[in-house]
Amino acid sequence: MENKAHAMAAGAFVLVVTALLALLAIWLTRDKTERDLYDMSTSETVSGLQPQATVRFRGVPVGKVELIGFDTKVKGNVLIRVSIDRSAPVTKSTFATVASQGVTGLGFIQLDDDGKSNERLAVNDDDPPRIPLKPGGLEKLLRQSEVIFNQVEQASTQLNKLLSDENQAAVTSAITQLGEAASGINRVAKGLEPTVASLPGLSRDATATLKSVKTAADDVSATATRLSEKGGPLDKLSEGGTALASGVETFSAGTLPKLSEVADEAARTLRQLRRTVNAVDDNPQSLIFGNGPPVPGPGEPGFSANGVKK
Repeated sequence: MENKAHAMAAGAFVLVVTALLALLAIWLTRDKTERDLYDMSTSETVSGLQPQATVRFRGVPVGKVELIGFDTKVKGNVLIRVSIDRSAPVTKSTFATVASQGVTGLGFIQLDDDGKSNERLAVNDDDPPRIPLKPGGLEKLLRQSEVIFNQVEQASTQLNKLLSDENQAAVTSAITQLGEAASGINRVAKGLEPTVASLPGLSRDATATLKSVKTAADDVSATATRLSEKGGPLDKLSEGGTALASGVETFSAGTLPKLSEVADEAARTLRQLRRTVNAVDDNPQSLIFGNGPPVPGPGEPGFSANGVKK
């Protein structure tokens, strides 16, 4: 009986301790945080992401992944449902990416916001709103790796063409021709050595010539200065031209009109003299007897149609 009593006491103690540990675990793991549900849909691979994975907003834990399944609204897409603290600033411009943790490679959801909107995303647990899920760094790297592999393949193909037997022969020939050209340049350089040696003398002669040209230019400049200075030849020539222009203007204004009048009088006198000479030529006796009476005209006594006095 005593052994049975000890066994029952031990069993009761174990049960009590177990119950206390369970209550302690429940108390320690209790979560009074209010969370809202959000959905994310993507056609990308979400390898490494598991339910209960952490959701971080710019590195700060704000929730967890509730489930991962297929999207019933978009055929072929993967649906990720997360629960996020109401205190997290989830707006209409918030977006998500799938990131991975360091060495373990376990995935988690990384939230970020580009700041285009300050309006909070309306929540509805019956039909959770959707947060855009953009490709993460791994997906971008995989896409870029395909492009890089294609470029490497093209480069290797071009390299194989470049290293073909024909191109190698052409390169060898070009190198040989370069060597021959270098030898020719050396020979030309040796032939130019005497010319190069005479360059200092030519330089001295050129310097002397330049000095002579500079001296001549200075003389011409001085002569031009003397000619153009006040009271110089150019100044006097300018004054003479001004005086000549003034004399011509005076002659034109005063003398020319008088000469024109004298010429008109001379012309009238010549015309009168010409009429007198013509009259003498027609009737020379008029110099002795005078011109006589004029011939009667029509209707006058003594008029005759033949011009003879009656």
